[in-house]
Amino acid sequence: MVQNLQSDKKQKLMKNGFWFVAIGAAFWGINPLFRMLLLDSFTSAQIVLLEHVLLMVIALPLLWVNRADLKSVKLKHVGAIIFIAWGGSAFATILFTLGLTYGEINVVLLLQQLQPLFAIFLARIILKEALPKHFTTAVIIALLGTYLLTFGFAFPFHSFGDFFQTASLLSIAAAALWGGSTVMGRYLLHDMKYETVTALRFIVALPLLIMIVAFQGAAWSIPATAGSSALLFVNLAASALIPGLLSILIYYKGLANTKASLATIAELSFPTVALVINWFAFNEVITIPQLVGFLFIWGTMYFLSIQKNPLKKRDKSKHEPLTSH
Repeated sequence: MVQNLQSDKKQKLMKNGFWFVAIGAAFWGINPLFRMLLLDSFTSAQIVLLEHVLLMVIALPLLWVNRADLKSVKLKHVGAIIFIAWGGSAFATILFTLGLTYGEINVVLLLQQLQPLFAIFLARIILKEALPKHFTTAVIIALLGTYLLTFGFAFPFHSFGDFFQTASLLSIAAAALWGGSTVMGRYLLHDMKYETVTALRFIVALPLLIMIVAFQGAAWSIPATAGSSALLFVNLAASALIPGLLSILIYYKGLANTKASLATIAELSFPTVALVINWFAFNEVITIPQLVGFLFIWGTMYFLSIQKNPLKKRDKSKHEPLTSH
């Protein structure tokens, strides 16, 4: 009886964790609402740097409260932290942007959708995760959904020769880094609270962002009037706190109870919410193929969220995710 209750509790926590990941990723889709104004004054790198400076004010006290987590940090943890802070947050974005700049945009967008496959592969190798029943079919449907969101029913390439270019490699590398970041985040949550991982992600990324902005050497453009400057700061703060801090906190809270291979599918809530935002805020028309893709993704997410697939011993941490942090 007790064992059944514990099993039911695990299943409930896993289901809740899956949807926490989906909600956290969904907040990334509202980023354009804040970025449009900011891009009139700053470069993308400058915006991310300023956001991280603001987030540092919150991250440092958060890290101090959870400083006990740092006592058991080993070299392998440091590598994982650097991977998610530098690889996932900075280098992946740079590589993806370079791919869009120098190559066929449709090819770059398509190859970026390989991200879940990298996460699933690495989760299997590094975390030894077992996959639920019918997972392969679910992943195929989810990836088909993302294709329909991006390209509709059309074949968006002139020839397969478009794939053999530098931009393709850049996009694949970005997808690998983003997928790997999901796995490394789950790896860290074996031994750390989700608040600690969130704080470290922001803090460790800051030095790299400073170097990137300094290397680019772009001028800082501040509005001349006090009203415009105040509006700019409000947008910056909102961008840092909502799709930045709040989304990552929710995301890692969910990831603590979710396999990385499942979490990478839950992350597909991001493009679906971005689609709705484009329709609601920027008057972009949603096509029938996009609507089908939207339903494919959310249908797959619901199917995976109700699967009974408890975490194995390898997935448990000394900060047992079955209790609140």
